[in-house]
Amino acid sequence: MRITSSRNLRITKLQDLHTTRGRKKSGLFLMEGQHLLEAVLNADILPQEVYYSPELLSRTAKGSSLLTRLLHTSGLPEHRLVEVSERVIEALGDTQTSQGVVSVLPLDAFPSARVQARRSSIHRPALLILDSLADPGNMGTILRTALAADVHEVLLTANCVDCYSPKVVRSAAGAHVALPIESNLSWPTIAQKAAAHCNNVPRIFLAEANSPHMYYEQDLRAPFALIIGNEAQGPSPKARALATLTITIPLSNGVESLNAAMAAGIILYEAVRQAR
Repeated sequence: MRITSSRNLRITKLQDLHTTRGRKKSGLFLMEGQHLLEAVLNADILPQEVYYSPELLSRTAKGSSLLTRLLHTSGLPEHRLVEVSERVIEALGDTQTSQGVVSVLPLDAFPSARVQARRSSIHRPALLILDSLADPGNMGTILRTALAADVHEVLLTANCVDCYSPKVVRSAAGAHVALPIESNLSWPTIAQKAAAHCNNVPRIFLAEANSPHMYYEQDLRAPFALIIGNEAQGPSPKARALATLTITIPLSNGVESLNAAMAAGIILYEAVRQAR
């Protein structure tokens, strides 16, 4: 099968997955790019469908290798592989320059327990809680940073931006595959998970400007939870109620606060530094 028209009914239905409503209705989401598809296949997860442009994939050695894997060695049945024209793959994607492949995956493709089971059982002190984070770019960057810093798990409150939106998935650069993420959680559930992670020793830090407690003064080698609040409104009242201590990053020259992703990265990597 080869689809050459972006008005093909199959393609127009997939374009609905660029919206939160479309993803919830279908139970599917899109993952665009060669690196992300390789990460999925390496984790022994088979996409529901893969749409690919041979012309675009063949332009690079990496793309050609992936094309060979798709057609011959990935274990994907033929009906899940759909060849499309360059125009169609660009219509499916969310980037200005397509890498030639878009995968369709179920929203439940990466359950936290399954991802945890694939990880080595080492000490990971940091549990990250994102409180009503609104910007997809921030969300994706934080997920990518959390994976790089080897965070135990990321918990998302119900008001967070959809972590399966194309921009989040692209910015996270494969974090969904290897990082345990739980979304749409209530605060009582988050409190239970934080208590279990911290062995019932209350160590829940809330990042906030102007706190008298510096982030680098805390012992981040023992299990702890870190709350990052909404970019514009800051932490919610429920986040404040759960936190046991506010911590801050020192700022100079009249700067009032840092970007949420930057703040998360600085604190998480202080934990990495202390561990080493």
